[in-house]
Amino acid sequence: MASDRSKRRIERLLDEADEAVSQLDWELVRNRAQAVLAFEPDNSDAVDLLSAADRATASNATSVASPTAEQGQPPESVSPAGRPTPSVTAPEAERRQLTVMFCDLQGSTALSQQLDPEELRDVIRSYQEVCAGAVAQFDGHIAKYLGDGLLIYFGYPQAHEDDPQRAVRSGLAILGDMQALNAHLKADKGLELTVRIGVHTGLVVAGEMGGGDTLEALAIVGETPNVAARLQEAAGPNAVVISDITANLIQGFFLCETLGFHELKGISGSMELFGVLSEGGAQTRFEVATAAQLTPLVGRDQEVGLLIDRWEQVEEGLGQVVLISGEAGIGKSRLLQGINDGLAGRQHIRQEFRCSPYHQNSALHPIIDFMERWLGFRREDGPEEKLVKLEGRLGEFSVQTPEAVPLLAGFLSVAVGDAYPR
Repeated sequence: MASDRSKRRIERLLDEADEAVSQLDWELVRNRAQAVLAFEPDNSDAVDLLSAADRATASNATSVASPTAEQGQPPESVSPAGRPTPSVTAPEAERRQLTVMFCDLQGSTALSQQLDPEELRDVIRSYQEVCAGAVAQFDGHIAKYLGDGLLIYFGYPQAHEDDPQRAVRSGLAILGDMQALNAHLKADKGLELTVRIGVHTGLVVAGEMGGGDTLEALAIVGETPNVAARLQEAAGPNAVVISDITANLIQGFFLCETLGFHELKGISGSMELFGVLSEGGAQTRFEVATAAQLTPLVGRDQEVGLLIDRWEQVEEGLGQVVLISGEAGIGKSRLLQGINDGLAGRQHIRQEFRCSPYHQNSALHPIIDFMERWLGFRREDGPEEKLVKLEGRLGEFSVQTPEAVPLLAGFLSVAVGDAYPR
């Protein structure tokens, strides 16, 4: 059973989806339904809303508007409660490339012998909520809760160009969030949970499966989920293990170590496995390309000349602001890299702040991310280590004051305890 906070969020998301149905905003309906399913995969209202959004989108794309549609009426039948009625016709299955994550709680059998069933249920629910929060942050979809295991899709029903990255980031986020849960469980029950995570990318056929009254709207068929489950079995405690295919797709974004070739049960041939250690320094595909080798900058002499001219005005004391805009992939980052190379040997300070699709709910994330990198924070650092790094860095600039430390610590979510006044 979901926590009170999760319940309230689910209800809010469903209310927003109902409002979107009345406005025929099917993209928003789909978004809110998927967010609910990330918390509660068996929520029938969310499944119905998602099916209705899919049917409406398909209907708008393939059929001529009827007189009813022209009058602004929704192309879906809606129940008195405001929820779209389920479709009678199942959507056609489709081939997709999917990244599948399998996450399992290790040692659950021993836990069942230690704890009363009600206590065990509460512990497993807490673990599931940690996983659901991390998966929702990166737009994944929890397809099934298999006892103490979770089957998670990245790329279906909502696809992104960086789904393999999202899956691995989600796995690392689960490991990080489990530390906070374990601290609570250790103090309360003397328990410490460990998880194993496997991630694989491959082709599947996705669509509705089942028969009779038992239908699964978002089912997949193929080797990919089986491989992900086997990778999870090969993982050590609190570790993320990925296949060689996924490793190639995330190369440069994460630090990985090879685990050698393994024979996986039920899978023909051996497969090279990799353990994910941490996020790498690269934040974009351009940075990954830069770490390898860039091709020469061609055809941008005019733009480079304009920017160098603006820099020379800065050196003369005339402040400048330059905005570079354009469609994705036309070379904005490459142009900036060319300017940076041109300033080599000339005194300047370069600061980079980047927005991230993974932190859309944090308006100040670019500033927070910059400061965490500046302070040298690592994922495995505890509150005490982070506080020491913050105090040391501020001390270098003579601003380690009783006011500055707790102010920035709060901004960076670093606990200061009783060391500083509120």
